[in-house]
Amino acid sequence: MKTKLLHQQTLEKYLNRILEINHFKDYCPNGLQVQGKTAIKTLITGVTASLALIEVAIEQQADAILVHHGWFWKNDDSRIVGQLHTRLKLLMNHEINLFAYHLPLDQHPQLGNNNQLAKVLAIDVQGQSLENNLVWYGKLNTSHQKPTLGKFTHFLEKKLQRTPLVIGDLDRPIKKIAWCTGGAQGYIELAADLGADVYISGEISEQTTHAARELGITYISAGHHATERYGVQALGDHLAKEFGIVHRFIDIPNPV
Repeated sequence: MKTKLLHQQTLEKYLNRILEINHFKDYCPNGLQVQGKTAIKTLITGVTASLALIEVAIEQQADAILVHHGWFWKNDDSRIVGQLHTRLKLLMNHEINLFAYHLPLDQHPQLGNNNQLAKVLAIDVQGQSLENNLVWYGKLNTSHQKPTLGKFTHFLEKKLQRTPLVIGDLDRPIKKIAWCTGGAQGYIELAADLGADVYISGEISEQTTHAARELGITYISAGHHATERYGVQALGDHLAKEFGIVHRFIDIPNPV
């Protein structure tokens, strides 16, 4: 199939519409964060707009980068100095567009991180918390035979290629699972209120261990980066099919 050229504004409007960015109060601007070339032929996706990702995008002659973790977070230093200056200068010197979508990419019902992680871990989605729709819940599908925490942990480690930190009894049977990708360990009480046997997120805090033990729920810290690799890949693949552009996902290793 012949590669097509996509106008920057066409891509921005399409992404903003399908990800419904106006429905979210977020910690950063969603959408086009840094303006680059008008015509987009090659799109690089990644989890975070790091210097390493930008350098790969330059090597591959990309016209745009699309990430989950972009720049200009609330409470950040607003000056363009140091680390941000280095990244921004390199990006602008090569006229590469930077698109970033945070909470809208977590939540999207098909392409989002939560739904894509469920696919990877063979979880059948049943719903979302009414209190916080970023927390999803479901059950393991029939590909899991008599699932226990130990068996599921082994499966998760194999799929995500990362050893998780698990707080719980490995012999415990699993029926209901709740999850929220990234740094959402603070929602563990909400997951317990949903009646989940297991709550999965990316990170863990000191108090998370005590909460899990006292609430009677297993907690799995599966990695912030590891749990959020899949939404941006799915979104990039979708854009390639929709517009005929080249898409490549670049996984910059991150142990967190």
